[in-house]
Order: sequence, then C-alpha cells, then structure tokens
Amino acid sequence: MEDVSRVLLIDDDRRHSALLSDYCRRFGIDVDCAYDADQGLSRFGATQPELLLLDVMLPGKDGFSLCREIRARSRVPIIMLTARGDLTDRVAGLELGADDYIAKPFEPRELVARIQTVLRRIEPVPAPATLEFDGLAIDTARRAVVVDGVLLELTSMEYELLLLLASNPGKDFSRDAILSGLRGIDAALLTRSVDILVSRLRAKLGDTGKPARWIHTVWGRGYRFR
Repeated sequence: MEDVSRVLLIDDDRRHSALLSDYCRRFGIDVDCAYDADQGLSRFGATQPELLLLDVMLPGKDGFSLCREIRARSRVPIIMLTARGDLTDRVAGLELGADDYIAKPFEPRELVARIQTVLRRIEPVPAPATLEFDGLAIDTARRAVVVDGVLLELTSMEYELLLLLASNPGKDFSRDAILSGLRGIDAALLTRSVDILVSRLRAKLGDTGKPARWIHTVWGRGYRFR
C-alpha cells in the first residue's frame, strides 16, 4: 500500500476545498478540510497533519493571525493560499514563518507539486550524519540544530537553508541559487524572500553580530557560510 500524506486545508470555500481534496487524493495526498480558524485549530490538534494549507482570507481570524499562532507552537510546514497576489501579502506570510505560498486562482496540479516539494524537504535523511562547526552542530538524521549546547526550533525552510549553506562552506550562493535549492520548482520566486529567510535564521542562530559568526553577506552576490 502506498504511503499517504496527511494535509490539513483551512479554507472557507467548501466547494473549492472538496474539489481540491478529491484531486489531491489521486496523488496519495489525504486532505482534511476545516472552514474557519477555530475549526482549523481543533482539527490541527486532533489530526497532527504533515503539512498545512492555509487560506489568508478566512472569516473572523484571518490566515496571517492563524499562521502566527500555529507557528508559535509547531514547525509543521505551512503553504499559504491567497487571492491577493501582491508583494506585501506574500512577504507577510513568509515573515510569519510560512514555507511557501500560492496565489488563487491556481492549477490543482501546481498545488500538488508544491505540496510534494515541501514534503520532500522534511523526509528523514537515510544515513545519519552530523555537520559540526565552532559552536554549531547539525544532526541531519534527526533534523536537529544545536548552537552552544541549545537545541533550536527551526521551521523546515530555515533548516533547509542552513543545511544548504553549511553543506557548502565557503561557496557563494546567489539568491536565485538559494531559491532553486530550496524550492526546486519555483526558482523565479521573490528574491526578497531569501533575505527575509536569512534574517529569521540568523536571529534564531544568534548570528547577528558584525562580523557574522557563520552566515556572511557577500555584497552584490548573495550569501556564504563560513
């Protein structure tokens, strides 16, 4: 029997949710549906999904508020769904800790591809390995990051960014190269989102000094792990 991915969709459009659920099932993705923030939180706690699809335009508490609330207690990957495709909304979701976003209307097959890409990023690494630096350890088997003896809480995207850079110390990464490495299917996504992600990661690592301890800005080019 094929493995089934468990996804929770929180969207007040019941008809659209039902259609997406039926479509995703064809690709081994089981989509549970909730239609407002309160119901979504209840279903999230009860089902413990592997990934959350979160509509921005929810009745009552909006998707941004719900994203902030869930991210405060869970590292579950979050893909934001928004009918508002402007830059401000997309950046806001990324700043709150969302892993990806997709603007409505979208093709269901694109959403499936996004889900599959994000889920691949959180698959366990088959061979245990640890990357160790001065004060920093990355356990790729457990997807755990420890800084000066303290275990960090990173989102899947933050972890993947750190792993990408730390696996290639001394190599310069452009923003486009980072986006391609993290998202694969959407290398042309906002380059500004890389700066937001790097800023979030640096804050959690405590890597905000000058000079930086690990993640260095290469002016005019991108970033380098040192």
